[in-house]
Parts: sequence; C-alpha cells; structure tokens
Amino acid sequence: MGGFFGVASKEDCVFDLFFGTDYHSHLGTRRAGMVVYGKEKGFDRAIHNIENAPFRTKFDKDFNEMEGNIGIGSISDFEPQPLMVRSHHGTYAIATVGRINNAAKLTEELLSKGHAHFLEMSGGDLNPTELVAYLVDQKDNLVEGIRYAQESIDGSMTLLIMTSKGVYAARDLHGRTPVSVGKKEGSFCVSFESFAYLNLGYEFYKELGPGEIVVVTPEGVHTLAQPGSEMKICTFLWVYYGYPTSTYEGISVEKMRYNCGALLAERDDVEPDIVAGVPDSGIAHAIGYANKSGIPFSRPFVKYTPTWPRSFMPTIQTQRNLIAKMKLIPVKDLIEGKRLLMIDDSIVRGTQMRETTEFLYHSGAKEVHIRPACPPLMFGCKYLNFSRSKSEMDLIARRVLKEMEQEGREIDLKAYVNPDTVEYKEMVERIGKQLNFTTLRYHRLDDIIASVGIDREKLCTYCWDGHE
Repeated sequence: MGGFFGVASKEDCVFDLFFGTDYHSHLGTRRAGMVVYGKEKGFDRAIHNIENAPFRTKFDKDFNEMEGNIGIGSISDFEPQPLMVRSHHGTYAIATVGRINNAAKLTEELLSKGHAHFLEMSGGDLNPTELVAYLVDQKDNLVEGIRYAQESIDGSMTLLIMTSKGVYAARDLHGRTPVSVGKKEGSFCVSFESFAYLNLGYEFYKELGPGEIVVVTPEGVHTLAQPGSEMKICTFLWVYYGYPTSTYEGISVEKMRYNCGALLAERDDVEPDIVAGVPDSGIAHAIGYANKSGIPFSRPFVKYTPTWPRSFMPTIQTQRNLIAKMKLIPVKDLIEGKRLLMIDDSIVRGTQMRETTEFLYHSGAKEVHIRPACPPLMFGCKYLNFSRSKSEMDLIARRVLKEMEQEGREIDLKAYVNPDTVEYKEMVERIGKQLNFTTLRYHRLDDIIASVGIDREKLCTYCWDGHE
C-alpha cells in the first residue's frame, strides 16, 4: 500500500508538503520521498528508508533545506519513490499507488522494442513506478501517456506526475483508491487521505471520479480527462486501512466503523462482561458495538505507542507477530475472571489473533469471543497491496478449506462465502476451534455494505466474495 500528497502554491510549499506527506505514515513504513520545484533551485528530491524511524525524523534536514512552490511526496510499503524522469515530456517526478499484476509481460514488451532498460531494486525486483513512467513515455503527451499506462495495467494505478508547471493527478480507472483535492488562498493540494490537508488550512474542493485526470496549478484545478461512470472503490479502506478521520465518497471512516459494530451487535446473542477493540483499527468497531448493545466498552489492554507507533513494522512476518504481541500491555483488573468480546478489523492469517487470545487467557480471561469487523478473507487482493500474503493459502479461511479438501470433501467456494449456508457455518466453527476462541462470528458482507451506505455496485468486495 502507500499514500501521496501534492501541492501547487504561489508561495513556498515545503511546509505543507512535509506535513501532508507525513499524515500518510499509516499507509506505508518502508520508503518515503519528497520532490519540490522552485525557479531558483529547479528540482530537488530526497528519498529515505523509514523502516526504523518515522517520516518526520528522516526528513527533518530536507524540510529545512528544500525550497519550491510545487511538490509531491509519497510513503510506500515497497518501492522508493517519487522518481525523477527525463523524457520527451521534459523532466517530471512521478509517484504511484496501486498494483501491477502483469509487470513481467509489460516489461518484456517494452524491452523488445529496444533502447530501454530498468534499474533493479534490492532483491531483484523492478520498481513498478519506473515501469509506469516508461508506459507514460510511450505517448506524445502526458495525458495520453497516463491513460495508456492505466489501460495497459492489469490491476489498478493511481498516480501523481509533477512538472515545473503543476501536478497531474489521475485516479485509477475504477476508483479503487481515493484522490481528494483541497483548496486555500493561493494554493491547491491533492491527497490520498482527505484529512491530511485539514490542519494545513485547506478546505475540501473536490474528489476525483474514477479515471479522472486533472492538473493542479497554483491558480486552479483543471480536468483533462472526464471521470468514468463505473466505480469499484475498495471497501477495506473503511474497515481497516483508512485513518479514522478520513472520508471517502462522502462517507466517514469512523462513522462507518461505528455502523459496523452496531450491526454486529444486532445479530449477536452472547452476553459478555465487556466489549473491547484490538488497537487501533478495532476500537471504533467496538465502540459501535458497545453503544448499540449497552455492554460496557473497556480497554483490557493498551498499545504501547511511544516507540512502536506503527503496526506494520517490521516487514518480516514472524517479527511483526512478535512486535504486535509486545505492543499490547494488559490491564489485569479488566481481564481476570471476565467474559470478553473482542473486535478486530479482520483475521488474515490468524496468528496474531490466536496469540492475542492466548494472551488474554493467560491474563485470567474467562471467555474470549471474537468478532472480526469483516467477512472471512477468501481471495488475495488483485488491485491493492493491502496484505503481505504471498499466497491465498496464507489466509486462515483458505487453509481450513484446504484441510477439508484433504479430508475428501469437495469444496465449492461459492458455498463458503455465503453466511447463510451450512458450509459457511462449519468453516467458521473450524476456524474458531483452531484459534481457540470461545465463539467466532464474522461480520456479514451485506451488513458491511449497509454500514458504508453507498450502492453495492460501486464497492469492490473481491477479497471476501471474489466479485470483481
């Protein structure tokens, strides 16, 4: 995953760029970068590894030295960016958010045309942002190049391109990720997260539609390609990835999570002593559940954030599991002898939730009822890198189905994504037993859609039901 922020201002933009980019730190923890353009210094770029230090710490020196009135910044879980490119379009900087499933094929096609090369990152991978830039450069102008890149990519691609004149912003063709534009006197900004510009004095100006391309200058925002009619925005943004203060398509993340918790409570029949959320993304869901059910909300453990503020670190899964456990400090008086109902945003592999449950039992919990705020994850996302899972067999639901298949059962996935079938109920029961929960009940997809409150056809639910 990743996030971005861009500014076009009549005055120096570095302050806004620095803090606007920093406000995307929850979306990535490996690489970050900023590029600015000013008439005196021209283009100036800085990229740093942020795996062991937050964005502001790594970019503090750059913040004090950079000057310019146009800039873009990005935070990524994978590739170093923004990149600087010199081509027949002139010099530009580019940052992307998305996923390219056919990268090998596209690279081979470009190399077969001759006179092209790609720089390898550590580990031998190609930088997908560099590939996007090569695709953009196949056309005579930037708008045609952006559209050609998006149409060539199997997956999704939202991008920013910064020239000496302004910032081109393009939302992916089906609007799977958001692009929000803010305005204040003498300046416009473009952001993945809508909240990122509020404390910088900007007000909401517009949200780009699916496939819309605009150019943002200090004077205004001009649409260069009209938005398409079909949208499939990622529903998981509301459930987990989005920051609580964000809004997508006019729908607040925090309010949506309250709605999720309330609908979970309406369908539940257990009687716990307290309701709690796994910090941080499970908390709002738990508040919604508690408010609806009347069962007290409590914090039986608290996340230690002074030195471990971000849940994605480190990148090695076994280390992430250990760090996730070390972050949570128990409040024994709120656990011992209690029947707890815990809500987390999702269960992916199941490892962390199993360890959290064992941790609660060890601290004296009488019962631990688990309520994920979304349905079982059944399919690896083809459009966003929201999980580090390398295979669908990393998903606990798919592992359980594989075990059932090895027992001689014939598995039809359609039966296991429907919460009203006997097959689904058996799968959930097996998951709960494997992870040692007292009870397990997932949120229903129809209730998630109701929690968001926009047309089902405008939402991507592929990771849960396989519908593209």
